[in-house]
Amino acid sequence: MGVRAALAFLLLFIAAANALDGGVTFWKEHFTMTCPKEGTWYKKEELLSNVSATTYTRPYNGKTKGLYHCRYPPGEGAIKYYFYVKGSVCANCFELDAVAFAVAIVVDVVGTACVMLIIYRCTKKKSSAGLTQAPKAPARSGGEPPTHYEPLNHRTRAQDPYSVVNRMG
Repeated sequence: MGVRAALAFLLLFIAAANALDGGVTFWKEHFTMTCPKEGTWYKKEELLSNVSATTYTRPYNGKTKGLYHCRYPPGEGAIKYYFYVKGSVCANCFELDAVAFAVAIVVDVVGTACVMLIIYRCTKKKSSAGLTQAPKAPARSGGEPPTHYEPLNHRTRAQDPYSVVNRMG
């Protein structure tokens, strides 16, 4: 949950930093133009709005693409800030900045490495630095010590075809 909130904050911060200078952003089926200062909005020389604003949003289609500008301050010595709007839109589309995508991948890899390190440290065997003793074999009942090569007992040996040893030569 905290990672999602941090990622959302980071994306909003990047979007706010990009909008300070002005520009065109597309969101789903609309586009928004941002002027550096409050001004009036025009498409070519046609006045779009008498209200002075820093942003102007319109739905995007084939008729709304083209050259726009905002003028500020109103009057003779007005500065024009131009926009050319052309793009692709859809109702369910989302655009992801390449830098934000790269940061998300790096944060994911570093986070995974940290979790792996924590798991490794917590599950490490906690023992003293001295040598450990091997467990002793259980004692056998009976008086004689075991030998490595005990003779086979002919009475208990199976009589299956592959249990008989054939001596050749």
